[in-house]
Amino acid sequence: MDVKYTKIQTAGCNAPLKITPGHFATNHAHINYYLDMTTLKTRLSEAREIAKSLVGMFLYDTVVDTIVCLEGTQVIGAFLADELTSAGVLSMNAHKTMYIVTPEYNSNSQMIFKENNLPMIRDKNVLIMTASVTTGLALNKGIEAIQYYGGILRGVTAIFSAVDEVNGYRITSIFGKKDVPDYAYYDYRDCPLCREKRKLDALVNAYGFTQL
Repeated sequence: MDVKYTKIQTAGCNAPLKITPGHFATNHAHINYYLDMTTLKTRLSEAREIAKSLVGMFLYDTVVDTIVCLEGTQVIGAFLADELTSAGVLSMNAHKTMYIVTPEYNSNSQMIFKENNLPMIRDKNVLIMTASVTTGLALNKGIEAIQYYGGILRGVTAIFSAVDEVNGYRITSIFGKKDVPDYAYYDYRDCPLCREKRKLDALVNAYGFTQL
């Protein structure tokens, strides 16, 4: 696969999203674009810009104690906590600061939190930060985990989301279908690209792609 990116930007955010067309397989679907968020999640300036853009979309009366970071978004999560604190978003923690945590996964791909991290989840006001939401199936695992461990989910944020809500929770995202209007995902059993006998270019997940 010859990876040729197109950079797109959206109003209010100076950090570009890199996309490339093709035929890609995720754990849950086939998609027609690969969204490369590597620099958005790891480069200092871009991660800070993403956090600033997300803060502008929040209601400032939302209480946030803990940010649960999925899909390698810890750097953004740290900047997001700093921006929310600076913007006056309240925290009920005794130390008047926010926690940034990342779950583990068990052998059944369920999200889990170890005992030392439970005090940061149980009875806390939790915000989920993730990189992308395509079908919402992976995000739903995060929502279920927060609820299982006794957290109070106050919101879901993403860099890109192809859907507006998951499991009744609205998703606040910087990029969406308005920015990539022909972005599409399909059940692998009903993929038009497969019916056209078009081979897969790569297997993709939140951490990158494996070329085929």
